[in-house]
Amino acid sequence: MNAPQRTPADLLRSALARDPGRPLVTYYDDATGERVELSVATFANWVAKTANLLQDDLSAEPGDRLALLLPAHWQTAVWLLACSSTGVVVDVQGDPAAASVVVSGPESLAAASACRGERVALSLRPLGARFPQPPEGFLDYAAEVPGQGDQFTPYVPADPGAPFLRLSGTEELTGEQAAERARADAEALGLTTGSRLLSAAPYDSWAGLSDGLLAPLAADASVVLCRNTDRLDAAALGKRAEDERVTHTAGRR
Repeated sequence: MNAPQRTPADLLRSALARDPGRPLVTYYDDATGERVELSVATFANWVAKTANLLQDDLSAEPGDRLALLLPAHWQTAVWLLACSSTGVVVDVQGDPAAASVVVSGPESLAAASACRGERVALSLRPLGARFPQPPEGFLDYAAEVPGQGDQFTPYVPADPGAPFLRLSGTEELTGEQAAERARADAEALGLTTGSRLLSAAPYDSWAGLSDGLLAPLAADASVVLCRNTDRLDAAALGKRAEDERVTHTAGRR
């Protein structure tokens, strides 16, 4: 295994070096009609800005725990890679009271208020818009992140062997384990350079996170990430797959 690809953040750096202009994440929200497409370069820029926010404004350090209370969304994907870049441990749907930082969508603000550390809120409105009125006690991510630097350099490099991802309250993966599993999943799914994987799975399990971001990233492929697809019938979803030139469709694993 090449050392530059030992963590999810390393996978992104390798993808950026190979082909920064190719699509990486195409996001649909069928409750709002939103469609956003991010190239590798654009996605990496969001990751760098978010990592700078974490490290400098939120004073997060390697090993700190971040409760991630967000659905499957392109901004959630950004936070996952920002945490990998900084060495912060992502606790997916974790207990905010046990976290140093909580990142919340609009539907989980009440639960997120239990965090005694830094609190960040995302409106999840189309195009990453701000809240009309920022939630009390929370930083509005959309207001804070644009002014962050476009390049990120960690004060302390993330350790590939340190915890990166906590799932279901018990399962924990290091950055190295997450990258290895992502590569294995990509191979099992048959993903290769240029593949387009459609995933409608929530970001509440390894399968959802892998199908919805990490496996395509590991394979130089891309993901069509769909939310609220219960509003679509089979014909409409099939038309989307055709329009987006989808080559693979993920199922729950």
